[in-house]
Amino acid sequence: MPCKANVNMLDKVSESIENSKGVFVVNYLGLTVKESQEVRRALRAAGAEMKVFKNNIVKLGLEKAGLPDISETLAGPCAYVFYEKDAVAAAKVIKEQSEKLKKMEFVAGIADGTALSAEEAKAYADLPSHEELLAKLVFVMASPLSGIAQVCAGPARGLATALKAVADQKEAA
Repeated sequence: MPCKANVNMLDKVSESIENSKGVFVVNYLGLTVKESQEVRRALRAAGAEMKVFKNNIVKLGLEKAGLPDISETLAGPCAYVFYEKDAVAAAKVIKEQSEKLKKMEFVAGIADGTALSAEEAKAYADLPSHEELLAKLVFVMASPLSGIAQVCAGPARGLATALKAVADQKEAA
């Protein structure tokens, strides 16, 4: 019969998995309490949450949710970053904090129902954010429109230039 504390922890893990779109696993060995609070605060601002659970219980929670098995990478002290919306934003925060503190590193992850290695999870941090992608889309969509507007304005501009030249000639004469 499993321990009541472990059953409660499995419920919390299952709830976190259910309420998130994915998870990044990070090694947080060596973080002080103050540094950990700083990381959690930064992640919360990005729509993510860092929690520490027992690796075996997380494995059971992932199995229960039907997500890929990443248990072979779960060794030692691992923190789990559950993100609600944007995987890129959460990965960027983890990367920034790991570079700043020199104590954290990606271990694995699950995004879009796919297991990620440490390198693949770290690559998410190098992707453009949702806002950057929207800005690029608007630019790409607006470029042809501005070109069309310039082409349509060309004849009117040419007529204005010709009329000004005629006016200047008459003035000079």
